[in-house]
Amino acid sequence: MTDIAQGQEVPAETPTNSSQQSAWQDYRKIAENGLWNNNQALVALLGLCPLLAVSNNTVNGLGLGLATLLVLMSSNILVSLIRNHVSDEIRIPVFIAIIATAVTIIDLLMNAYFHTLHGILGIFIPLIVTNCAILGRAEAYASKNTVDKAIVDAFFMGLGFLFILVLLGAMREIIGNGTLFDQAYLMFGENARSWTIDFGEHYQGVLLAILPPGAFIGLGLLIAFKNYVDAKKANKQQNQLNIQIAVNSVRHLN
Repeated sequence: MTDIAQGQEVPAETPTNSSQQSAWQDYRKIAENGLWNNNQALVALLGLCPLLAVSNNTVNGLGLGLATLLVLMSSNILVSLIRNHVSDEIRIPVFIAIIATAVTIIDLLMNAYFHTLHGILGIFIPLIVTNCAILGRAEAYASKNTVDKAIVDAFFMGLGFLFILVLLGAMREIIGNGTLFDQAYLMFGENARSWTIDFGEHYQGVLLAILPPGAFIGLGLLIAFKNYVDAKKANKQQNQLNIQIAVNSVRHLN
């Protein structure tokens, strides 16, 4: 095709480029849903038991969040691979067996390489099997999509859950103990003992923050912040739409 104004050849868009752009748009939408729009902790409110019980400091939240992320990715991949070979009658038990296998492997690895942290997290690592967010993504997404999309969905859904775990743990640790990254050596070795940030030697801390009620209050504040940001964004889009309609109406009258 020739550009008449400039007399230059304009390359036509090939089907391959179009499909690649469509795929990247799908990946971007999946990422936005996992990190913000459909965050499993702030929107779906799934997996709240470990989220509230373990997030009393940053390292605990990071450890459980990484374990959940790895289980979610491995289970999504396997479910997507076998989705055409499992009948609807037995798919849920099969998905649960896959998730339980992944959790068992992660549990054994954490016990071997992060033994002290594994003891602190305790029963909440095996309880990842019952996390509705993992089974929900396997059933609602991985079983209906290709492996590449299942991997992207698992990664960003897990990353969104991990981010909330770490953020809530950091909030509770700072307010409750006046520290940040305390006990980082449990994950990163003895060299990480110097990573602890102390916000004041005389800070007494707020006991409520590290108790279960503090987890509910902290999560409630994070949900309220997300709802506030979403409402503000929706109002801005509505105002822009109203302005555009008004401008188009004036043009039409003229």
